[in-house]
Amino acid sequence: MSAAFQSPEKNVEVAETIAQITEQFHRVVANIERVILGKQDVIYKLLTAITARGHVLLLDVPGVGKTVLARSLAATIHSNFSRIQFTPDLLPMDITGNNVFDMRKKAFEFKAGPVFTNILLADEINRATPKTQAALLEVMAESQVTVEGTTHVMPQPFLVIATMNPLEHDGTYPLPAAQLDRFTMRLSMGYPPAEAELRMLDIHLGHDNVLDNLQPVMTTEDFLSWQRTVPYVYVSDSLKKYVVSVVTHMRNDTECLQAVSPRATLMLVRTAMACAMLQGRDHVIPKDVQMVAPDVLGHRLVISGNRSAVRYVQDTLALVPIPR
Repeated sequence: MSAAFQSPEKNVEVAETIAQITEQFHRVVANIERVILGKQDVIYKLLTAITARGHVLLLDVPGVGKTVLARSLAATIHSNFSRIQFTPDLLPMDITGNNVFDMRKKAFEFKAGPVFTNILLADEINRATPKTQAALLEVMAESQVTVEGTTHVMPQPFLVIATMNPLEHDGTYPLPAAQLDRFTMRLSMGYPPAEAELRMLDIHLGHDNVLDNLQPVMTTEDFLSWQRTVPYVYVSDSLKKYVVSVVTHMRNDTECLQAVSPRATLMLVRTAMACAMLQGRDHVIPKDVQMVAPDVLGHRLVISGNRSAVRYVQDTLALVPIPR
């Protein structure tokens, strides 16, 4: 139900819930920053994407903290965590699970794979073959696995954080457009600032493992409340028209060789709603769209010329009139 059509009592209830969520959000960010230093912007965007029930692709060189970020998030929201190291010999059943014959019961039983968790880290996803990459498609889209005609539902929340090496690295396979489109955002951590890297040495070279000692600051049920509250954030008709104008401009631009799908438009608005909520608002403003659009749309575009897709999205946002 849109916030504009709620009773005054319901609007007050939503406002109080959003205020509580915003306070929790800042505690979550502060807790993750005990381990991940100098990357507050990436943490903000990651939390925004998963609050919108999206999956995240982290594209970066090895060793910048992608795995640690995922583990820190899982520890902070007190959720189950699994990691799959994608290698060329990995099979689809290694991810989803398979029916195994039980000699005692004289029957087949389903043995769940590592995908049955709350936060799944698909590490170096582009090292696996396309067939194995495709095994994640149904799971990411439907939060379920079908094995020999039987459907097995994922626990909630279910979130995939995939890491990806640059394609010029040896032993990598490109992700098809259909799989890229399943990721709500593509983010890059990059190298930390020098000051943050110095602090990292002090923290991680100590006697105690800071990640192992990281305590949760909220429950999994609290996080599910974040996701359930997002639909109550109000999106005006003028803002919806603004988003459609942005994607239509891209589709009509000859420089844009591959534009975004309607599913991407939906993800953009939903992520902007999550962005507004985490900043304490019950309505979306154009700035929310502008903050998330480059990371939501960039990996879905193919652009001619020398501009990056992210830069192209930023330039397009500057050209389309902002609603009053």
